[in-house]
Amino acid sequence: MKILITGASGFIGTALTQHLLAAEHQVIGLSRKPELLQEKISGQFRAVKDLAAIDASEEIEAIINLAGEPILDKRWSEVRKELIYNSRLDITASVIELVKRLDRPPGVLVSGSAIGFYGSHAGDRMLDERSEGHLGFTHKLCADWENKALEVQSVGVRVCLLRTGVVLGRGGALQRMLPAFKFALGGPIGSGKQWFSWVHLDDMVAIVAFLLAHEVLTGVFNATAPEPVTNAVFSQALGRALHRPALLPMPGFVLRLILGEGAELLCEGQRVVPVRLQEAGFEFAYPDINQALNALC
Repeated sequence: MKILITGASGFIGTALTQHLLAAEHQVIGLSRKPELLQEKISGQFRAVKDLAAIDASEEIEAIINLAGEPILDKRWSEVRKELIYNSRLDITASVIELVKRLDRPPGVLVSGSAIGFYGSHAGDRMLDERSEGHLGFTHKLCADWENKALEVQSVGVRVCLLRTGVVLGRGGALQRMLPAFKFALGGPIGSGKQWFSWVHLDDMVAIVAFLLAHEVLTGVFNATAPEPVTNAVFSQALGRALHRPALLPMPGFVLRLILGEGAELLCEGQRVVPVRLQEAGFEFAYPDINQALNALC
């Protein structure tokens, strides 16, 4: 297949690109710095800076839409929230314009979203793809992002929406956590009772490949491991994987000072399960947090 990936230079996008090229697909990657990306990736790969550079005659069979500003790199101000929101909606709108411009539209769009759709849930209730979201910024962001992507259904494109949890791999969120834990300064955030819904990077890549391959699958899928854990359990598992104690809690108010409203993603959380993926027959290589962190650390 010839596959277009937006956000190809990102944490997930890079791993996905390498996986697809190894499987002998052709990949077009959208990146702000296409020259650097082109140098970094070999094989049947072409980097572009703007979707307008893609000719209408290009025979793209699938699009994977992952692009957007990082969520927790900076404190959430109103300006930052607007940037996070617009980056996702604007890229998705550009994808829709491309699809409608192509002489032959792709068969499928796999478009990003996040478990932020469900909002914060303080209790132990399990959330699957049928669960409603709590009103708030993250719910509006994800709901509007998903609804924008669904517009390509009007030209016959199959759409799969990925509500992704915290992706654990060599990079991303885990890389930012490791220094404190390696120096025995890590521990649970706040009470540690909040749920932490995660997925190993290898499984994340495999989920996208699974959705590309199974043409009967459409709609929303939770891209999370089947065994979410509390933040305290995650912290203990990471400490064990690194052979370090993980006893020093991070007070919630400190995170709120650093991240503003964005701290709720770490201090409150939600217990999300991938019911639709499992019903479709997807098998996780890393369903257990101890297994995942031992492999990564």
